Amino acid sequence: MSGGPAVRVSIESACEKQVQEVSLDGIETYVQPLSMSQNLAKLAQRIDFGQGSDSEEEGGDGTSREQEWGKQEPEEDEATVKFQPSLWPWDSVRNNLRSALTEMCVLYDVLSVVKEKKYMTLDPVSQELTGKTPQVFQLISKKKSLATAAQMLLKGADKLSKSVAENQENRRQRDFNSELLRLRSQWKLRKVGDKILGDLSYRSAGSLFPHHGTFEVIKNTDIDLDKKIPEDYCPLDVQIPSDLEGSAYIKVSIQKQAPDIGDLGTVNLFRRQPKAKAGTQPWHVKLEAAQNVLLCKEIFAQLSREAVQIKSQIPHIVVKNQIISQPFPGLQLSISLCHSTGDRKNQRASPEKPKPDDHLYVLEHNLHQLMREFHKQTLSSIVMPHPASAPFGHKRLRLAGPMAYDKAEIASLQQNEGLLEKVIKQAKHIFLRSRTARTIDTLASRIEDPQIQAHWSNINDVYESSVKVLITSQGYEQICKSIQLQLNIGVEQIKVVHRDGRVITLSHQEQELQDFLLSQMSQHQVHAVQQLAKVMGWHVLSFSNHVGLGSVESIGNASAITVASSNGEYSISVRNGPESGCKVMVQFPRNRCKDLPKSDVIQDNKWNHLRGPHKEVHWSKMEGRNFVYKMELLMAALTPCP
Repeated sequence: MSGGPAVRVSIESACEKQVQEVSLDGIETYVQPLSMSQNLAKLAQRIDFGQGSDSEEEGGDGTSREQEWGKQEPEEDEATVKFQPSLWPWDSVRNNLRSALTEMCVLYDVLSVVKEKKYMTLDPVSQELTGKTPQVFQLISKKKSLATAAQMLLKGADKLSKSVAENQENRRQRDFNSELLRLRSQWKLRKVGDKILGDLSYRSAGSLFPHHGTFEVIKNTDIDLDKKIPEDYCPLDVQIPSDLEGSAYIKVSIQKQAPDIGDLGTVNLFRRQPKAKAGTQPWHVKLEAAQNVLLCKEIFAQLSREAVQIKSQIPHIVVKNQIISQPFPGLQLSISLCHSTGDRKNQRASPEKPKPDDHLYVLEHNLHQLMREFHKQTLSSIVMPHPASAPFGHKRLRLAGPMAYDKAEIASLQQNEGLLEKVIKQAKHIFLRSRTARTIDTLASRIEDPQIQAHWSNINDVYESSVKVLITSQGYEQICKSIQLQLNIGVEQIKVVHRDGRVITLSHQEQELQDFLLSQMSQHQVHAVQQLAKVMGWHVLSFSNHVGLGSVESIGNASAITVASSNGEYSISVRNGPESGCKVMVQFPRNRCKDLPKSDVIQDNKWNHLRGPHKEVHWSKMEGRNFVYKMELLMAALTPCP
């Protein structure tokens, strides 16, 4: 720069060697120069075998190849990069290697085509150049071609069928595993060796029945894979014991006593099995039916054991699959195990006429409930912590020593009713209740006046039921409410509670209840006259529910009432009995009785106002729909006009 001091600039020559690395202390490491062999290898790596060459265009080999294959275009040759021979020492080597590679590739393609025979088949060329080829050879060649094509198609079809079969097998295996999972969620399963076993028994619920109740889970392989799979196909099946196949139920019936017990045999009753619900698996239906058979067998075995052990006045009888007891004289309770294995031959061999269904479904249901309660008691009978010095039991049982209980009293404290005793008591109650209802319905249909109504309670016990009986007259329900009865039906007797609180105990005999209701209906008529007299303004002179005069009634006692008109001129006497019926007498004043002879004793006219003799009323000829209506007409006719 002008005007300033001169600055020295040092210029170093360019480094011939390239710097490879500069260390931290400033020392430079240079790249060593290439040797002759390394330089040659580097130049050889720069050869491009994909580019064209001038030697291919100028040489005779290149021209012959273009004529032979006919695939080289002049435009490609013009587009190739031309190298000078003096500047390209490896030109001849590249050309030779490229031609050798091309020939080897062509040879490899020809050999693969000939060997595999997928795309082309080589046939020998006929030597006869002149003349036409016979038609027979053409047909043979076509046959061979068609056979080869058919063979290839058959091989493809076999591969497709094998793949479809494998897919179906895999899907069936998956379906089996899913069904097994569903089965395991509902039933107890365990694996024993190579088998899958399940449990049908109620041992886990407290059952002591010795039957093992084991079933086996198997894979369903009965279906043909070549055919269409049905909609109800299930890949899983269960195999249950032969004695649990089919269906079973406990039949409980009350019927008249058989003339000869020896005629009783095996009860073989069949009823149609209920249809399975839509979507229910067949193995589930099969297992439920088998478990029901096992429970029915356990119930019948328990009942049979108790029937042999219980000591009663009338011993129980066990005949094959039937238990017979006598709850009331002339009646027998039959408990039968009905088991059908589904064998149609046995059903055809013993045809029976259809009989009325006398099966008590309530008792069958109660038997199942009682058995489940027994299981629960067995399961809960675990010894709890108790004092070491005294038994841990009922309080009254602990007082047995201080209170000096005898053997009978201790036995009464330890009494536990068995399954059979409970069923017999329930059967007695059901029979007594049905007989009471039948008696009331028979009287209501046979006797129209008065009317009897029964109102059954919906809340009952297995050993006790109640019914309210009302005796009324049609059209006079508001004034005739005197007879209201409450019947408490027990096991062996009926307690009748009156409206006033009186209690009458009746036995199981049907005739006692019928006679009692007839006597109450007879008393109702007299009570109705009493209530009607109050409404009509008449006076009640006398009233009695039990009349000691007149004919003796075989059923109960007759009732009587006497009423007088408001002015005392007329009186009506009514006597009503359960068997004799109704008798009505009317007493008129003396001055209106023309048939009376004149008496010399009675001279004063005031005695003529006294009532004279009674006259009976032809009650059946009077008009009216019932007794109270006729009595109202009679009182109205005898009432004096104001």
